[in-house]
Amino acid sequence: MTLLIKNGTLVDDKLIYKADILIDNEKIVKISPNISPESFDHSANIKILDASGRYIMPGFIDAHTHFHLVSRGTVTADDFENGSELAAFGGVTTVIDFSDHERGKSLTESAEDRLSEMNGRMQIDYSLHQGVYGHGFNDSISKEIPKLKDMGISALKIFTTYKETGYLLENEKQLSELFRLSAKYNMLVTAHCEYNPIIESTFKNYKGDFSPSAHAVLRPDTAESEAIRIYGEIALKENCPLYVVHTSSEKGYEEIKKLRNKGARVYMETTPTYLFLDKTYLQNKDGALYIMTPPLRDKKDNTCLQNAVLNGDVDVVASDHCTFTLEQKLSHSDVRSTFPGIPGTEEIFVLLNTFRLSNSDLFSLNHMVDLISTQPAKLFGIYPEKGSLKEGTDADLVIVDLDKEWILTNDTVHSNAKYTAYNNVKVKGFVETTILRGEIIMEDNHYVSKTGRGRFIKQNL
Repeated sequence: MTLLIKNGTLVDDKLIYKADILIDNEKIVKISPNISPESFDHSANIKILDASGRYIMPGFIDAHTHFHLVSRGTVTADDFENGSELAAFGGVTTVIDFSDHERGKSLTESAEDRLSEMNGRMQIDYSLHQGVYGHGFNDSISKEIPKLKDMGISALKIFTTYKETGYLLENEKQLSELFRLSAKYNMLVTAHCEYNPIIESTFKNYKGDFSPSAHAVLRPDTAESEAIRIYGEIALKENCPLYVVHTSSEKGYEEIKKLRNKGARVYMETTPTYLFLDKTYLQNKDGALYIMTPPLRDKKDNTCLQNAVLNGDVDVVASDHCTFTLEQKLSHSDVRSTFPGIPGTEEIFVLLNTFRLSNSDLFSLNHMVDLISTQPAKLFGIYPEKGSLKEGTDADLVIVDLDKEWILTNDTVHSNAKYTAYNNVKVKGFVETTILRGEIIMEDNHYVSKTGRGRFIKQNL
């Protein structure tokens, strides 16, 4: 499709300016103050889109999703098709999903299996974090890392908890080897930070009930901060960057700052859940809907992380989208058996834009675009093809009404979970059109593209 978008206001991580955009053969071919259809060879076949009064941004990137996750004897509510389709309603054109380290298989075999499952089913573009788990760590790691790099996967995911599932990677010698190899091949280690010995000790000594409200007690903020400290020190020693996923607490944030002051390259991700929700939600009758790991914290943690966004210490805002249906979530009253995870991809932009508008002196539009588009693209090696408004790059664009006020409800979201954690919250900002590689895939609140158009995007760090 040849598409000409006229009269819009373009916003990237640095500039805000009026311009037209000409798109052909999936790429942005021209950005100029006034582009006439007749100036293009195929003017008769151009679709013209008037974006007067609207803002045009690079497609958003959710750097942390779990679509079609098989876990605990079930599968998440949002599969590849629905998960990526709902993303388009939120202006997300690329996700960085996860590949588990399958038992009995190599890292590359695990990645190949995941990519095979996603191919032809993803509606938007995608990349991967490859899990490196304790149950499968062996001497072949030195050969596996460069193979993953050649496949276009430069992000590795480790867990500092979940020992019972085999995810936990705690052997210091193995960790040092992983970080050393990652530094050698310019890979990015991403880490779920909850220090397992603290989790185990807390469970062992706990005397209360196991209702949803116990979740915040059983997985304390000290577990997060200690994991960041220990694993961050290893990363610093091996001169390897560390990306902390879903930072949830003030204590975790303080440890990140300490590591940065020592010269460590530590990148901080947080999510809207930890910015805007607190542990009082766990005390409600539907508290199980708000169970995720790490758990929701205190209001003071919300405030601290919000300030970290405003002062530029947060690098990426992602969702950790991992959904289960209402029936699945509410089928267990015991926090130990409740499925952990929450929807979020579709809501990232509207929640962050609402926050921005209430902090306009401290939080610019450019900064918001950087957090949910440009910076994740750079950190995961897919920039400038993604996360930019540059001629010659993929035409991934989002056209938004920044000021539209509406109510976010369970009925307005598109997840198969059938609920949002922000039900009845008043928000500002609305995604009107989502464009993936030059094709309109969502318009006027309808998904309008063909199935399976998403493409695997290789990371190049």
